[in-house]
Amino acid sequence: MGDEEYLKQSAQLGQMDRPQVAILDFGSQYSHLIARRVREMHVYCELYSCLVSVDELAPHKITAIILSGGPNSVYEEGAPHVSPEVWKLIEERSIPVLGICYGLQELAHTFGGEVQSGLKHEYGKAMVSVLEGTKSQLLEGLPSEFQMWMSHGDKLTKAPAGFKPVARTDNAEFVTIENVEKRMWGLQCHPEVTHSPLGKDILHNFVVKIAGATPNWVMNDYANEFIEDVRKKVGPEGHVIGAVSGGVDSTVAAVLMTKAIGDRFHAVMVDNGCLRKDEAKNCLKRMREDCKVNLRCVDASERFLSLLKGVTDPEQKRKIIGKTFIEVFQEEAAKIERDIGTCDYLLQGTLYPDVIESISYKGPSATIKTHHNVGGLPATMKLKLIEPLRELFKDEVRELGMALGIDEASVWRHPFPGPGLAIRILGEVTAERVEILQQADAIVIEELHKSGHYRKIGQAFVVLLPVKTVGVMGDGRTYENCASVRCVETTDYMTADFYHLPYEVMGTMSNRVINEVRGINRLCYDISSKPPATIEWE
Repeated sequence: MGDEEYLKQSAQLGQMDRPQVAILDFGSQYSHLIARRVREMHVYCELYSCLVSVDELAPHKITAIILSGGPNSVYEEGAPHVSPEVWKLIEERSIPVLGICYGLQELAHTFGGEVQSGLKHEYGKAMVSVLEGTKSQLLEGLPSEFQMWMSHGDKLTKAPAGFKPVARTDNAEFVTIENVEKRMWGLQCHPEVTHSPLGKDILHNFVVKIAGATPNWVMNDYANEFIEDVRKKVGPEGHVIGAVSGGVDSTVAAVLMTKAIGDRFHAVMVDNGCLRKDEAKNCLKRMREDCKVNLRCVDASERFLSLLKGVTDPEQKRKIIGKTFIEVFQEEAAKIERDIGTCDYLLQGTLYPDVIESISYKGPSATIKTHHNVGGLPATMKLKLIEPLRELFKDEVRELGMALGIDEASVWRHPFPGPGLAIRILGEVTAERVEILQQADAIVIEELHKSGHYRKIGQAFVVLLPVKTVGVMGDGRTYENCASVRCVETTDYMTADFYHLPYEVMGTMSNRVINEVRGINRLCYDISSKPPATIEWE
């Protein structure tokens, strides 16, 4: 299918009335972290491409603008710049601006400073010193010397007229500059990363103290807003359909929709035969009985497994499962429509990182995406999308789940891939191998809960390898499967480190899996980080 054949989603959130901090992204790997840090202050923010037009920004109530870092040099031909019309809007409304790294250099470039390539690049931790006798509201409450994270080759060599230097490092004279009259501040360092321990304080000083943003972004209010809006949109008789997997995103979206329109939301769970042990049964109980969601489960396990027979290529597995899921979902949607008459809306669990991916600056040679396909559902379904989570990061989805009264265990479940255990079974997927992995995976997750490590881990699972090893059980020789446990620490799933699980917990897992799961006689522990490895094995 071409892009035009998929259901579309808009690139922007369209919240005109809600005051916001606007983050203009110049292509930094840290841009999404700036957004996360602002949201952590309970202040609403949105991320835009640095090439955003004044027509797109002007309708919003913007309390502050943050210019992100980026990989370009401001003085090079083709480097991205804020448009003159946006600068005019900033001046007319007296919007405070904070430039970070490239953003600082963009301020300098625009207002007559000088930026040059540094003889000595600065990457990593650096000590920032406040200039003697200097006070700045941006650095209020910070000591005269503090650690920050640097990542730059170019540096400011002459401050623009009206900007005064506030702090420096041994390598850079202008690490912090300000023009109080223009309400503009610049930082060469990165306050948004965890390697800058006092970075959150600097951002708080700018967003709350300087810009005067109100910390009123709370999930209870968000839920009430959505419920009110969706009732108006769907009307008193409209119906919504949506897929539910049992994961935190689809669970929160389904509960939110149920609170809005009750049984007029029709949730569908597709059992592809590659779910976790007892997942379909547990999900039905949890969603129907505890969350009161109108949910039906389609057992298509035989259909999926028959199509996966003999397939070993991971990409082929994904394509088969994705295509078959769409077919099953469409068939079930048609049945629901026959029962209720018509259904105009589809619930989709898009998160804000997906939206950021579609709007962030990719460089002059790249196309800025205005949409992406949503779960691969074809446009022939003629459904309008409702995406209640598209303004939220994962941690905010969890917070919303708690505010909605969803049980803690459901809210804190680890992510589970769409193709399920099919991509955790290396090689051919069979009913027998699925059952072996289900049992092993259930034991490992149970032991993580018992030992108190589950909540500290970003994702944990077992992989069944296409390898057999020799073992001894009792007086007999065995020749059975080898499996590996994967546990990672991560906050954003873009990077991850293996979790340092205590040996005694590993020992208990190994002992239980080998003794209780017929078909496994060796258990390994994956100590790879991402990058270079990925979290999943396939």
